[in-house]
Amino acid sequence: MRTDSPVTISRYDYQPYPYDIQAVELQFDLDSESSQVLIRFEAHSKGPTPTPLILDGEELKLLSVSLNGVLLPTTDFKAEENSLTLYPKQTKNIVEIVSVCKPALNTTLMGLYVSGAHLFTQCEAQGFRRIAYFPDRPDVMATYKVVLRAKKAHYPILLSNGNLLASEDLEAGYHQAIWEDPFPKPSYLFALVAGDFDVRSKEIQKASGAKALLQVYSDKGDYANTEWAMQCLENSVRWDEQRFGLELDLDRFMIVAAHDFNMGAMENKGLNIFNAAYVLAHPSTTTDSSYQAIEAVIGHEYFHNWTGNRVTCKDWFQLSLKEGLTVFRDQEFSADMQAQGLDGVEALSARAVKRIDDVSILRSAQFPEDAGPMAHPIRPESYEEISNFYTATIYEKGAEVIRMLHTLLGEQDFQAGMREYFARHDGQAVSCDDFLDALDTIYRQRGPEYTLETFRRWYEQAGTPTVAVQLDYDETQRSATVTLTQRNPAVGIETRHAHEKPPLHIPFRLGMLNAQGQTQAFSLDGQTHTDVILNLQQSSQSWHLSDLRERPVLSLLRQFSAPIKVEYYRSDAELSLLAQHDPEPFARWEAMQLLLTRHLLAAEHSARQNRPVLLQTFLALIQDKTLSPAYLARILSLPSERELLEQTRPMNPQRVVQAKRTLQQDLGLGLAPYWQELYQYHQQSGAYQSDALSAGKRALKNLALNYLAAAGVSTALQLALRQFNDANNMTDQLAALSVLVHYAPPEHKQAALEQFYTQWQHKPLVIDRWFSLQACAPDTDTEKVRGLMLHPAFTLRNPNRARSLIFQFCINNLGAVHTQAGYSFWAEQVLALDKLNPEIAARLARVFDNWARFELPIQSELKAALEHIAAQTQLSANVREIILKALTL
Repeated sequence: MRTDSPVTISRYDYQPYPYDIQAVELQFDLDSESSQVLIRFEAHSKGPTPTPLILDGEELKLLSVSLNGVLLPTTDFKAEENSLTLYPKQTKNIVEIVSVCKPALNTTLMGLYVSGAHLFTQCEAQGFRRIAYFPDRPDVMATYKVVLRAKKAHYPILLSNGNLLASEDLEAGYHQAIWEDPFPKPSYLFALVAGDFDVRSKEIQKASGAKALLQVYSDKGDYANTEWAMQCLENSVRWDEQRFGLELDLDRFMIVAAHDFNMGAMENKGLNIFNAAYVLAHPSTTTDSSYQAIEAVIGHEYFHNWTGNRVTCKDWFQLSLKEGLTVFRDQEFSADMQAQGLDGVEALSARAVKRIDDVSILRSAQFPEDAGPMAHPIRPESYEEISNFYTATIYEKGAEVIRMLHTLLGEQDFQAGMREYFARHDGQAVSCDDFLDALDTIYRQRGPEYTLETFRRWYEQAGTPTVAVQLDYDETQRSATVTLTQRNPAVGIETRHAHEKPPLHIPFRLGMLNAQGQTQAFSLDGQTHTDVILNLQQSSQSWHLSDLRERPVLSLLRQFSAPIKVEYYRSDAELSLLAQHDPEPFARWEAMQLLLTRHLLAAEHSARQNRPVLLQTFLALIQDKTLSPAYLARILSLPSERELLEQTRPMNPQRVVQAKRTLQQDLGLGLAPYWQELYQYHQQSGAYQSDALSAGKRALKNLALNYLAAAGVSTALQLALRQFNDANNMTDQLAALSVLVHYAPPEHKQAALEQFYTQWQHKPLVIDRWFSLQACAPDTDTEKVRGLMLHPAFTLRNPNRARSLIFQFCINNLGAVHTQAGYSFWAEQVLALDKLNPEIAARLARVFDNWARFELPIQSELKAALEHIAAQTQLSANVREIILKALTL
């Protein structure tokens, strides 16, 4: 546990590593209790005079150090807690170091660690230093040759990056495998896996005609659950070839499922290690949303092979260079997969569903981050602990910034910019500016006014901009002036320094309807449009639109063309019109969300007076035969409680919870016959299918069931119980169980939970869902959560299990966690996790970093809980940074 004073690392402090290291050799004698590691590399000084050679290392036992073939006495090097310094006298030096690490004691799950009977590694961002002494930074790139030795009975399969050169049996029951990765990579992309696995293999032919072997490794007995992962991997390979012209560059590509993993997955070159939740899939145990998540994450990690591995980050401030770009690529991949085989309106609807889901995540996770004490640009200016900056801002907002670039350049020029980027930087560690320079080269070819100079500010500014819209319509001239005004106030650390932010380049997509809900064309700059992108680059700009037959109804920020908030008042009638008729699916959904939010946050008497407009809009949508079931399920769903909470000032969780329950009940009662009809109509028979159409039907059917149950319709619980018992897939069974947990009498709820546990107790990923359902139940309080923590199936050491119960309760059970007991429980669990796994503890610590925005007395109670954590003497750097920044603002 690190308790030293915090050190702030600035982006402007970057200095290139003074030595060039081109090749690394590693030899492992693997054992769960104690693994010995020999590392050998040649370090060439970049200057004429050798400087001290500083290597990173943590939790290692140093056995020996050799320099140029000479074993060094301890007086000739400096070994400290987190580093090893050598003092070479030559410019070219061969370094050989032997050390020992303890995988079984490594609860951080960073470096080399034990999961079940297997050994895994996780090296991003700074885990390699827990394996061997080395300059553990992304700009030191080398090829790796790795020798793995272990007892064959314990670890019959030995994997590392790249290509397998040889394997052989050794004496005394040992064996070894030799791997070589021909592509230079930073240490964070190193990986090894040792254990006994089922393996699914498939040989494919790449676009060039060369063959490649795809493999998915999983625990023994899970072979049947890896078919979907293999299909997703092959689809990812094909899509990257076809959409981006990027081919798999290795002879084999491996995915390995781990049940203990801090993140979703890791893109180690050629050997991706995954949280098992994003690999294993079977209709009986996996929901539709998990099928889609597996597809997205497998795509994401595979796409990193080029956007992250072949071209990587110069330093960790450039993290969004690889993550934002690759999230954009995986979002496009998923959208294309969902629209595959569909045409016209159906394809547009399928892509819109994916866009809606992505924006919902952005608003519920990233917008609050942008308004809190940890607010940072997508290229941060400083950090204390890099693992705290694997954030929604880096990933989701970073992807939105890439999407804006795609919007500005268009598909053809964006792809040309990507080709230019790879041509310039393949095999290098580079910066966000290098990426923008490549795209800017293509953009500038259109003319002197086309430049990304203003756009670069998205990489420098934190916060979510707001754009105010003003419409001035001239009936006599049949023209209108649209004025956009942007503002982006100081957030986070910026609030300590008064300064005005310069304007951003915001592509703002706009369309118009008439009073009957039909598309209204207009003229701009001498051209006729039905949809246009207004490039807002100043604090305020106006556009003159002509040839308008009547006052337009504005369709704003179509396709969510920028990660911003919009200010523009529209009546309930206008929002209802857009929700029923806007031809752009995202804007149509957005109008419905705005209408729902207005009703949810209005005073109860006022909201109920205006319910007829809402009911009429819902009914019109239900009866619209042009809408796909998946899209209908999204547009008829209420905003999440977390999104609603962000829009209350000050934040009042209990009001949000009650308002949502009331509206669910009113909509359920007011449209009960239609919900019953939807439920019956979208029943499916036959074998489970994971395609988008089938998943959409299940989503709509289960939404209808939830509305019926919320309304207390007499048949709802009978339908839920029948579905729970008869379901042939986890989506339907879990949806039915959720209804029972939320609305059934206690004895029926408990019986269903016990039945579900008995049925699935040997499936860890399903039991995670069992814990999550109970964590979010309205009658769950801290004492019930503590009771569940005593269950034999619960352990704090497994990140998935901790997330399923503790995180779900603290994040998503707003009605229960917002009590003094809830805040004490949260603080207690942050401290307990910090002793085991600081990275996971820091993520839990983030839950209440927005404490100052709550109403009293919540604000003071949360502050007290934060101060209790801050007062502890044994805090990790991860948690300390989060808590102190939260308390500073």
